[in-house]
Amino acid sequence: MNASNPSQAAKPTIAVIGYGSQGRAHALNLRDSGFDVVVGLRPGGPTEVKALTDGFTVKTPAEAAANADLVAVLTPDMVQKKLYNDVLAANMKQGACLMFAHGLNVHFGMISPRADLDVALVAPKGPGALVRREYEIGRGVPCIYAVHQDPSGRAEELAKLYAAGLGGARANLIKTTFKEETETDLFGEQAVLCGGASALVQAGFEVLVEAGYQPEIAYYEVLHELKLIVDLFYEGGITRMLEFVSETAQYGDFVSGPRVINADTKARMKDILSEIQDGTFIQHWVAEYDAGLPNYRKFQQADIDHPIEKVGKELRAKMQWLQQNAAQATATPDAAQAAKPSTHPIAETA
Repeated sequence: MNASNPSQAAKPTIAVIGYGSQGRAHALNLRDSGFDVVVGLRPGGPTEVKALTDGFTVKTPAEAAANADLVAVLTPDMVQKKLYNDVLAANMKQGACLMFAHGLNVHFGMISPRADLDVALVAPKGPGALVRREYEIGRGVPCIYAVHQDPSGRAEELAKLYAAGLGGARANLIKTTFKEETETDLFGEQAVLCGGASALVQAGFEVLVEAGYQPEIAYYEVLHELKLIVDLFYEGGITRMLEFVSETAQYGDFVSGPRVINADTKARMKDILSEIQDGTFIQHWVAEYDAGLPNYRKFQQADIDHPIEKVGKELRAKMQWLQQNAAQATATPDAAQAAKPSTHPIAETA
């Protein structure tokens, strides 16, 4: 294999296990990049028809793994341990490569791969629909990659080859470790992107409503307009956001932001990171999953029942552009696939 130019290396036969948002994008991009791709799914599953319609050969995960040089595990985190132990471990070829898009199961020891297997991860930094769309227009979504086991001496090159097949080499490839990818990903979700942002929005809504302001006005101010700010962050960081908001908003940012997110908040973020690093979070999450998700469902329902959701649903029904976007998503396979809820209780991110 040519280590200096992954595009010139021999292309492995790939089995993509799972066909959710990321699984579908990976399979399509890899096939279009010239790889021999088969999709591994349980017979009669909800995505089997979709994969067949897309023109893939669909086999059981065991059959797909048995004939592949590289097996990409693109299923929800909490089913991967059973998938590996019950299916992949006994059926993967000697010396094959086991590929992940998230390092959680390997990093926390829930999966202990066979010693003969190369083990790597490639994680595109974007949802499946974006990974596919950027590839189709000749660009790519940046990818991070890592190697956990390298008995062949080729694991890093295989990871780069896989990332190039996704289109990631057109954008940016960053080398990481399973530890770094897993722990930063969990922290980002919990402290900022999902947990932190949701709690901040809900608290802001509650403060305004409890002070006597109309719920509809509160919704617009603390949730609806957040997209405008996040889009500016996405395009050019905090610097771009400051360029596009008023001087009054900037001054409020400077003097009030540190009062909301202060040293105490940062200390609690450090506590969250420590619980991720020492395995406390994953121990609790595995126990919750094994118990049938009673607290998860309770927390989920509490968010759904929050007053901001009722107000938002009514207001969004009057936003015609949102209805048009929904209609377009239904008519566009990639967008529809990305928007489709997972049948698994945890949305499939891989």
